[in-house]
Amino acid sequence: MENWQEKRVLVIGAARQGLALCRYLAGRGARVILNDQRPEDQMGAEKATLQGLNVQWRTGGHPLDLLEEVEIVFVSGGVPLDMPLLVEAVRRSIPLSNDSQLFMEQVSAPVIGITGSAGKTTTTALVGRMAQADVQPPQRAWVGGNIGNPLIEFLDEIKPDDRVVLELSSFQLELMSVSPQVAAVLNITPNHLDRHKTMEAYTAAKAHILDFQRSGDVAVLNREDKGSWGLRSRVKGYLVTFGFEKPSSEFDGTYLEEGQIWWQRNGKRIGLLPVGEILLRGEHNRLNVLAACAIAMAAGFSEDAIRAGVSGFRGVAHRLEHVRTWRGVQWYNDSIATAPERVRAALRAFSEPIVLLLGGRDKHLPWDELAADIRQRVDHVVLFGEAAGKIQQAIGTPTHGERPFTITRCESLEEAVLAAAQVAEAGDVVLLSPGCTSFDAFKDFEERGEAYRLWVNKLS
Repeated sequence: MENWQEKRVLVIGAARQGLALCRYLAGRGARVILNDQRPEDQMGAEKATLQGLNVQWRTGGHPLDLLEEVEIVFVSGGVPLDMPLLVEAVRRSIPLSNDSQLFMEQVSAPVIGITGSAGKTTTTALVGRMAQADVQPPQRAWVGGNIGNPLIEFLDEIKPDDRVVLELSSFQLELMSVSPQVAAVLNITPNHLDRHKTMEAYTAAKAHILDFQRSGDVAVLNREDKGSWGLRSRVKGYLVTFGFEKPSSEFDGTYLEEGQIWWQRNGKRIGLLPVGEILLRGEHNRLNVLAACAIAMAAGFSEDAIRAGVSGFRGVAHRLEHVRTWRGVQWYNDSIATAPERVRAALRAFSEPIVLLLGGRDKHLPWDELAADIRQRVDHVVLFGEAAGKIQQAIGTPTHGERPFTITRCESLEEAVLAAAQVAEAGDVVLLSPGCTSFDAFKDFEERGEAYRLWVNKLS
């Protein structure tokens, strides 16, 4: 373990990752400065979590004098790397890192890392359940990263024989120069272009999960996704694949046939589980299960553990989460859908008539394909938030007698819930699948999903 005693470090961003990192570093004697752009009077809850630790707070902006005598700068995921403070740090040759990089440098157990534009949280949760079913005490399975808790605080507890499953975002990966021993790229579709600017830069960030692997490591790629499959030339070790269709005999991986998920290796196949055991709704979730099975087989999990991980799993909060049935209308919370491509996947999960709630803060992503799906598939659209005008322009003016039959604009999500309740009829699905970030009105997608749940459950 690195010696942090008296080392002067700067942590930018006082959200979940930054706070966990401060606790880890200050607990090992580092002289920590925690910087956040929010004013001090909004930081009460965050300060309480660091009480008693040697952490100096600097709030309300990112002045360049923060870099004086700093030996390393840790950047939280939501902080853009083109921020002037970070540009100046690079100019001064001060190294940049983040909690995931530090964790990967220090952890003694092998790591399964999972990234993708969509489906990574559900897939990580599934692989985590499989890992928990596979370990034998005193072994433990640890699940974290971009999902749940950052694992940096648990480094001392993680033993070499344990299993670690990490969800990794493009924000975390763009700084990383260490790759997990098993690295999965589920898909790469337009996302976070407000941050990465181009698809090339976004893809390059995702590819870091593979770029530092060694010959004995494993890469897991999606045969049927152009972005993921396009990275196969960067694979340095064993390639495992997944997809709906059976792969050619040259590729090992999972596929779906005869109502069963199969594992193929060296041209021979093993049945893993019947599709009927998957409780998650939608084709995209079947693909997530195929991915999880491929990752688990690549990591050497038992077939029993894989089946146990899928059995009874009903999904993760805010991901096609059923909230309630009210007056014959089913209400679903898909607040995690912060890109149009994710909304398209959600729409394909339903055969019922749909009332779709869209809006929030736009990420500079294309809306044309989703707009075409809406005109084919959605009865009523309710728009809210900053991006409402842009989305309405993409959908166009409804033609009489054709979908969408109505488009309603609201200022807030709460108003949108009430507007959806007005137009929904028995047998309909009301789906919050916003296609945008929540940052125009909420701290994150989870806060937005919880508010939606509350307002839906108040309907009477």
